[in-house]
Amino acid sequence: MNHTEFVYVTYIATTPKKLWEALTSSEYTEKYFFGSSINSNWHEGAEVTYSRNGKVTDYGQIVKCEPYQELSYTWTYVGDGVEGKEPSRVTFKLISLNETVKLVLRHENLQPGDLVDKEDTFEGLNNGWPAILSNLKSLLETGETMPAISI
Repeated sequence: MNHTEFVYVTYIATTPKKLWEALTSSEYTEKYFFGSSINSNWHEGAEVTYSRNGKVTDYGQIVKCEPYQELSYTWTYVGDGVEGKEPSRVTFKLISLNETVKLVLRHENLQPGDLVDKEDTFEGLNNGWPAILSNLKSLLETGETMPAISI
């Protein structure tokens, strides 16, 4: 089986504490993550879910949780219709650089179809994650998200 990964790096003018809160609080995720709320108790082994309009869209299990440094969990997208598929794994590393945080997102164990070679879509992890993290960066740095885009 051909597994692959997607890595995205951005630099955000914020603190590790504020970035951690934005990654783990629905107060923030609903603003920058396409309206998704996030729910977990943020302990290793705990479930994590993303929901939109009261329906779970993505879920997983926390593998590593080191506040303000690293968060990693398995990831299953409900809408792909593939039952029994091995989950992928998403990891956020927060590296403090004075008044900036380097955020490294690594999404591993990807399957065919997880990456979409199209420029005019948010479909595929390689298109969705940059949009989500750009929106997160804008929110933390300016207090506003980017204008809604419809494609």
